[in-house]
Amino acid sequence: MTARSDIQAITDRIRERSRASREAYLGRISDAAGKAANRSVLSCGNLAHGFAVCSPQEKTALSGDVVPNLGIVTAYNDMLSAHQPFETFPALIKQAAREAGGIAQVAGGVPAMCDGVTQGMPGMELSLFSRDVIAMAAAVGLSHNMFDAAVFLGVCDKIVPGLLIAALTFGHLPAVFIPAGPMTSGLPNDEKARVRQLYAEGKVGRAELLEAESKSYHGPGTCTFYGTANSNQMLMEIMGLHTPGASFVNPGTPLRDALTREAARRALAITRLGNDYIPAGRMIDERAIVNGVVGLHATGGSTNHTIHLIAMAAAAGIRLTWQDISDLAEAVPLLARVYPNGLSDVNHFAAAGGMGFLIRELLDAGLLHEDVQTVWGEGLRAYTVEAKLGPDGSVVREPVPRDSGDEKVLAPFARAFQPTGGLKVLAGNIGHAIIKTSAVKPERHVIEAPARVFDSQQGLNDAFKAGALTGDFIAVIRFQGPKANGMPELHRLTTVLGILQDRGQRVALVTDGRMSGASGKVPAAIHVTPEALEGGVIGKIRDGDVVRLDATTGTLELLVSAADLALRPAPHPDLSENEFGFGRELFAGFRHLAGRADQGASAFGNAA
Repeated sequence: MTARSDIQAITDRIRERSRASREAYLGRISDAAGKAANRSVLSCGNLAHGFAVCSPQEKTALSGDVVPNLGIVTAYNDMLSAHQPFETFPALIKQAAREAGGIAQVAGGVPAMCDGVTQGMPGMELSLFSRDVIAMAAAVGLSHNMFDAAVFLGVCDKIVPGLLIAALTFGHLPAVFIPAGPMTSGLPNDEKARVRQLYAEGKVGRAELLEAESKSYHGPGTCTFYGTANSNQMLMEIMGLHTPGASFVNPGTPLRDALTREAARRALAITRLGNDYIPAGRMIDERAIVNGVVGLHATGGSTNHTIHLIAMAAAAGIRLTWQDISDLAEAVPLLARVYPNGLSDVNHFAAAGGMGFLIRELLDAGLLHEDVQTVWGEGLRAYTVEAKLGPDGSVVREPVPRDSGDEKVLAPFARAFQPTGGLKVLAGNIGHAIIKTSAVKPERHVIEAPARVFDSQQGLNDAFKAGALTGDFIAVIRFQGPKANGMPELHRLTTVLGILQDRGQRVALVTDGRMSGASGKVPAAIHVTPEALEGGVIGKIRDGDVVRLDATTGTLELLVSAADLALRPAPHPDLSENEFGFGRELFAGFRHLAGRADQGASAFGNAA
């Protein structure tokens, strides 16, 4: 099947806009393919260093380009629950490579921070820029020119986008992403949220809160809510970078290990040394990027990807914009309800049919490009399956059932939860912003109220504790953009504003910062650009000004005349507290170079 005409039209305009940059990119990776993945270009001293610890047989093979060498880029650490399972993956991959007649080496490690640990803490101001650091660290590992393909071990928020930017920078190499899977279900996410609210109201103590959090985040694997980490896994599968059915299999299971070994064998099979060469930079084209955006909308995925997708696409010479993302949202219905967009978690999503069911429904509706290249070969239809463990311990795949296992979690196209996707772009005299509507009740899609202005999330939390947040209002949290302080997630605002909303107040949030992929029931216009530090209008909003957030018409307006706004001086807050401590001083250059949120917020230059 071909993509529906409206999907094709958006894809065509992205392709046309990207023509010059994409052609330049493809020229670079073609040139690299002619020079790289060929260890004979290395001097004897270079090569001796590269295979010093290999066996004599491996040295012979590597010296003559006889067998493919697989580079492993790992984000393993054992503080992140999602990344702890990667400890054992290199051994599995090396064994599978040997059995397949190849070789595998760990090319390098990349940092991996946990946003769950740093929420509300100074370290969160390093989070967004860690994406670019990860891309750079992966590039260092691959720069040795020892590899014919690479596998990437990463799961969480900035890590997968950083790894994909690196994979596309080395786009002449095939790249397979290998997930670790979600932790098993623990305390339901809505119960965890309830205890958080009780704690914020002083109705339970820290001991009760820690018990609830520990029962929710309780073992190896990805957190089970549908935030950025699990949105990453969805993207890697729907864009064809995972093997089919790999995304949401729990760690520590025989099937997970079998999928890991299989991914290693597949990466070796698609190098230039064989007959099925699939370089990542050609595989990820405009159609694959559009498929990723469609998947994001259909699942109500993380708002963070309105930034990351632009940066990832730019690494392949593709110029994606917020307008493209917004227009695709109007064409794609919401088919999944996973917390915070529903009560179920990603394990329930997988049990209901998971990615195979979702991809089939979207393909059959003409909402995805089927004619794409994937690491599995030609065509996305191969991903409409469920991976299972065969009697011999290998992976077998079966077509997903015709019906959803639970339509409250995963709906067929004919009975979608809502006709449009979960994200929307807002525009008005305040600038442009993103809102996640899939978790917000329709009666709260329009909020018009006086502004309460703060220069930090702590300021709002202090006002809440003092009982000063009464009546209807729109909280404006400014100086949280990439240049101001690295654009941290402001997830701690969710609980406070949720309490006030539950009390009957009409509240909303407007900020040039980010919210987590777990942003929930309170309407929030986030990623406002231009940011306050760049002279954006958000910096000129004063207490009492009336702000109108309208997610139905897609507008975000400060109801103050242009003449009055022109007379207001730009504020000059003291941001020195954001410049030092917890490594923030090392990221001054990143803050200085950072692009706008709608251009990927990257230190590598603007994407559009």
